[in-house]
Amino acid sequence: MKAEYSKYILQFKRPSGTSRGVLHEKETFILEVSENGKKGIGECAVFRGLSFDDRLDYEQKLQWVCENIHLEYEILKEKLKEYPSLWFGYEQAMSNLKHGVDLYFPSEFTKGNKSIKINGLIWMGDFNYMEDQIHEKLEKGFSCIKLKIGVDWKSEYDILKKLRRKFSKDQLELRVDANGGFDQPEAKIVLEQLSELHIHSIEQPIKAGNWNDMAKLCYNTPTPIALDEELIGVIHLDDKKRLLEVIRPQYIILKPALIGGFSGSDEWISLSREYNIDWWITSALESNIGLNAIAQYTYIKNNPMPQGLGTGGLFTNNFDTPLYLEGERLFFKK
Repeated sequence: MKAEYSKYILQFKRPSGTSRGVLHEKETFILEVSENGKKGIGECAVFRGLSFDDRLDYEQKLQWVCENIHLEYEILKEKLKEYPSLWFGYEQAMSNLKHGVDLYFPSEFTKGNKSIKINGLIWMGDFNYMEDQIHEKLEKGFSCIKLKIGVDWKSEYDILKKLRRKFSKDQLELRVDANGGFDQPEAKIVLEQLSELHIHSIEQPIKAGNWNDMAKLCYNTPTPIALDEELIGVIHLDDKKRLLEVIRPQYIILKPALIGGFSGSDEWISLSREYNIDWWITSALESNIGLNAIAQYTYIKNNPMPQGLGTGGLFTNNFDTPLYLEGERLFFKK
């Protein structure tokens, strides 16, 4: 078996705002394995400034993977436990090598018979820009919208109030993602305000790493809290258990590229059942290669909630994909 990688820079169609700053481009790495005339493609979707494996030796480790691609699965998994996005790319490449073409997890979804319900993602910006995005999603038939918040809460709150006046909670599910944009005193106020608007959930209201503060918020929050960045860098099973035991969130958000690929996601899903915590899956600005693999994995997990898989249209130079949207439903073109 042979392997090689290449770096690829994705260019945003429009600068995309989060509470961590404005994104203009996204670096990623494509891993290709080959054996007996067959090929497998995977994406090592490192997220600079966020991924646990955003480190100086990243490409050096990726080259090591290529040179040692012949090693057994468990050996590589152990060697890459601190490189979740590399492991994510390896899992994809090996699965694609097995199944061929654009397939990673064959199912009724990849046969074109079933679809996945997704939420519409609204990026930060001025009031008019955010409102334009919302109108576009509503016109396309989305019944669940997620807004990035935590930069200008007054304006963001005004948008949410306006939306809720127009659409009841039965007509439109509203989720918000703060990316750790509030401190704890602010978060307590925001949670109350969100509750009055019947907001479905808020992702990561305060910065990751403050387990006790987050636990206090989750204990009697009027608005369900979903952990996102909190899961990054929590590698060992015992630590994952301890995090859920301490914080007891209402939801966890699974981003395979950031939490150890599909096997890492499986661990979190298994633990979430033990602690009666719900979950959904979200992409993390992967190219269409990684997004396709995540979508196929998501379908076989049989979660009926709207999933966060709508980021494929953000880039000007994305790869071709069999995925396509009809309203709020994601399909695979057979």
